[in-house]
Amino acid sequence: MNGGDDEDVVVVAASSGDQSPPLQWRFSQVFGERSAGEEVQPVDMISAIEFDHSGDHLATGDRGGRVVLFERSDAKHSSGGRRDLEETDYSVRHPEFCYKTEFQSHDPAFDYLKSLEIEEKINKIRWCQTANGALFLLSTNDKTIKYWKVQDKKIKKICDINADPSGAVGNGIVANGVPEALRLPVVVTSHESSPVAKCRRVYPHAHDYHINSISINSDGETFISADDLRINLWNLEISNQSFNIVDVKPEKMEDLSEVITAAEFHPTHCNMLAYSSSKGSIRLIDLRQSALCDSHSKLFEEPDAAGSKSFFTEIIASVSDIKFAKEGRYLLSRDYMTLKLWDINMDSGPVSTFQVHEYLKPKLCDLYENDSIFDKFECCISGNGLRAATGSYSNLFRVFGVSPGSTETATLEASRNPMRRHVPVPSRPSKLGSILGGSESTAGVDGNSSNALDYTTKLLHLAWHPNENLIACAAGNSLYMYCA
Repeated sequence: MNGGDDEDVVVVAASSGDQSPPLQWRFSQVFGERSAGEEVQPVDMISAIEFDHSGDHLATGDRGGRVVLFERSDAKHSSGGRRDLEETDYSVRHPEFCYKTEFQSHDPAFDYLKSLEIEEKINKIRWCQTANGALFLLSTNDKTIKYWKVQDKKIKKICDINADPSGAVGNGIVANGVPEALRLPVVVTSHESSPVAKCRRVYPHAHDYHINSISINSDGETFISADDLRINLWNLEISNQSFNIVDVKPEKMEDLSEVITAAEFHPTHCNMLAYSSSKGSIRLIDLRQSALCDSHSKLFEEPDAAGSKSFFTEIIASVSDIKFAKEGRYLLSRDYMTLKLWDINMDSGPVSTFQVHEYLKPKLCDLYENDSIFDKFECCISGNGLRAATGSYSNLFRVFGVSPGSTETATLEASRNPMRRHVPVPSRPSKLGSILGGSESTAGVDGNSSNALDYTTKLLHLAWHPNENLIACAAGNSLYMYCA
């Protein structure tokens, strides 16, 4: 189904159980591909990816504090100015992107009061509403949020100066008193336009802990920023004041039992937002209830499973990312082992659960020793709400059909040949309303043991085009795109 279908049609299709054929994913483009044996510098590693609402622009942030912008070049868009781009032609047209510009968003800093170094790494990027042909976006590192404006400006050049090249001025005076050697007017010509980034506002000193999320409200005027213990509400036009709307900090820090891991505004209701915790729960809050949202309107959490709990139970239950579907009824969450789909009208449990890392259960001790168990994988959902994707190790990512009764699943590698790893067909649901991603308790995603996985190459960041079946994902310093 085309990702640009009307939302009411998508809801009907999902509720009636209609099935779209499985997608055939293909390599589309790559930016910044490294050659074999080339070492990737840590500052060049991509740390954030985000499409804008139209899908015509894509932004990436890296550990060096840079933001790189790409724009769609196919169809009505121009295809000039490509740089560092490789592509494959297909008979079916799919979105193509080209490099637009880049700028330094954040620099390293030092908090002298806390004797703390602040990294320049970009944690999140969020697009704002466009205005007068200019692009606007928010970017944040651990402590400071910045509001950027990117606009094409024509380069002007003076071609004819209004002075005598010989240097002789005033050889004679004409009737109106102007020296005869002076020529007017100056001739100015405009050349090709070039995008220029300008920081409009800086939102500092509002978080004591590392910022893990920013989210733009559907009203286009406000946004939230979240750290481990607090969520603040900002107005885009006011940088020196924010309102604390969620505070989970206990009176005594030794009583702290959970932290905030992600926060996201509802896509259509400006008064609603959701935030997740390290205990695996998701809370939906309504800003109309009170100024400080200590209580939630709905709580989404997995019912306690039968059996004994281990030391790792709470660690792997921590939610690393949440995303609302486009129409706002469904919510996608990712923890270390699974991907879950929630219906905000049903808080008894997830609608579907997809096993992503089931085969890693016997390896949890090793994953804890090398800190891999704390990796924060992101998730994304298609514009029509029929599919979802999330990353894994060895630069792999997985795509699941999330519509009722769907059996679609695919595992791809972030490379020019994404389907080179053979994946067995997964088993189907073992209980009503739960769609499992595969019988992988003893096998890895490549069909072999989990020892074959490379835990140093992890695909943490990816984004789904809002209107097309196109996924952009980061593998080290390379940006790969796949279409279907």
